[in-house]
Amino acid sequence: MHSRVPMVTVLALMALMPLFSGAVDIRQLRQLAAKHNVTCVLVFGDSSVDPGNNNRLPTTMKGNFPPYGKDFFDRRPTGRFSNGRLATDFIAEAIGYTKVIPAFLDPNLKPTDLLHGVSFASAASGYDDLTANLSQVLPVSKQLEYLKHYKLHLSRLVGVKKAQNIVNNAIFLLSMGTNDFLQNYYLEPNRPKQFNVEQYQNFLASRMFEDIKEMNRLGATRVVVVGVPPLGCMPLVRTLAGQNTCVESYNQVARSLNAKIKEKLAILKKTIGIKDAYVDCYGVIQNAIKTPKKFGLVETSKGCCGSGTIEYGDTCRGMTTCADPSKYAFWDAVHPTEKMYRILADEAIASLDGALID
Repeated sequence: MHSRVPMVTVLALMALMPLFSGAVDIRQLRQLAAKHNVTCVLVFGDSSVDPGNNNRLPTTMKGNFPPYGKDFFDRRPTGRFSNGRLATDFIAEAIGYTKVIPAFLDPNLKPTDLLHGVSFASAASGYDDLTANLSQVLPVSKQLEYLKHYKLHLSRLVGVKKAQNIVNNAIFLLSMGTNDFLQNYYLEPNRPKQFNVEQYQNFLASRMFEDIKEMNRLGATRVVVVGVPPLGCMPLVRTLAGQNTCVESYNQVARSLNAKIKEKLAILKKTIGIKDAYVDCYGVIQNAIKTPKKFGLVETSKGCCGSGTIEYGDTCRGMTTCADPSKYAFWDAVHPTEKMYRILADEAIASLDGALID
């Protein structure tokens, strides 16, 4: 280990203080990230991390209309399925590079934006390519193809050697898995005929395993995987089940999948030496639901948009919203509020130590 200020110490300190309270010296963080050669954040996944790639796709899975973006800069709907920024935006800001991670397919993307990181994520995608294909969105295989395009654009901007260095020292973040069950396995007939639930979880974990190996082949050395949230606590799932409380059977599926994801990450660490971190999204959201006051939340059982029980995506379009989204865990019946994404970003930053230290 080099005799540098350890990034893990900085991250541990940051986790103890509220992010963005003015107590964090962004310039100092940027210097520390630079010392550890952290170049940017490259994002893959679903609506939890899609800042607007789906705006460019022939899909109904979009969030580029009000009230989405109600609390974003200029109150602008961008395609983010929230009232404001996503956890990945806050992570990039904490590291000190940019306040937002743009969508790679954004037509307004400037060449210099590539230096600070982009998102290839696509709402309604999953570890299973079929999940994405059902909604005509980008499967991980296509997201990785766009990573190759990104590398080409970057090479034209800074040269091949520096471009490769940027990719080698980027933090690759992967967040998906929810849609594989909610939009695919539990709704469509194909996968249940092929797999029982546990077999499908194994299939998803093995797909993630192969995706990370491909990322590594393209230059990734640091990977952060966000676990699946408590599916049974989503307002939509509660409503469809006719329950006021979280649906335990759905939560059990999420816990089991997360355990398999962690097992695969351990194998990847041993076999290809990739540095990885796991973000316990399940635990964070579960804690917020169980002890809302601790997080400054009041409403954790329904979303802020419309009735908060069934609306998300297109059914949220033009709906009235709650007065104060910062008191809510969910923005619509599926997706977290900006406040909840801040809480998740805190957890992610605390989990990044192993992935950040070179």
